[in-house]
Amino acid sequence: MAIGNLIAGLLALLASPAAAADLITSLSNSLVAITTGFTGSNVLVFGATDGGGDVIVVVRGPESREVVRRKARTFGIWINEAEVVFDNVPGFFAVASSRPPLSNVPPEVARLYQIGTDQLRLLPQRPEAPAVAQEFRSALIRAKQRDAVYSQEISEIQFLGNRLFRTDMWIPANAPVGTYSVSVYLLRDNEIVSAEITPLLVSRVGFEARVFEFAHDYAVAYGILAIGIAAIAGWIANLVFRKG
Repeated sequence: MAIGNLIAGLLALLASPAAAADLITSLSNSLVAITTGFTGSNVLVFGATDGGGDVIVVVRGPESREVVRRKARTFGIWINEAEVVFDNVPGFFAVASSRPPLSNVPPEVARLYQIGTDQLRLLPQRPEAPAVAQEFRSALIRAKQRDAVYSQEISEIQFLGNRLFRTDMWIPANAPVGTYSVSVYLLRDNEIVSAEITPLLVSRVGFEARVFEFAHDYAVAYGILAIGIAAIAGWIANLVFRKG
């Protein structure tokens, strides 16, 4: 978003009837469209406060079930030794703060609002020993961070004056599709005094969306079609090299 559009948007927020609230927020766009060649996209989160306090932004992706496996080598072969299933795992997670890192956030507040990866409520589907649950939970978070769908660092929120703020949240190309939540919190005197949650839709559009839907709705037909295309491509390549 151009700086002129950002300023216009912020002024519109301040002029709205909601401007009397402690916190007002908005997004540069509410849809991230995944098309062929999509390499990721920035979503600008901006807004205003009534003055004073720290702003924290938490972006969570759609939740799903995740299976974490631990491998062990037996007789020279790597096999799955154990696994733990986690429910309600966010497919994407990122945090921004006007005062990174999050040392200014009281632990009880961070736990309540799940601010930071350390505070995510990732619970095993079945009861596990605390040490085992923590081991697999840590492995799950590390895997998400390697895939760049969980942020490893806290992004910075910039204040324009003492009321207006903005931050860019990066949605990578491999981010899961679905409805995200963008939660903005105003922290004052060690308490969350105001919060706003805005939905963000990450969706495939165009030809890629049609291929994705076909592959999921007609998996068998898609598999047969893929094999057929590969066979035809191989046959054509064989003819070309034979003529050569």
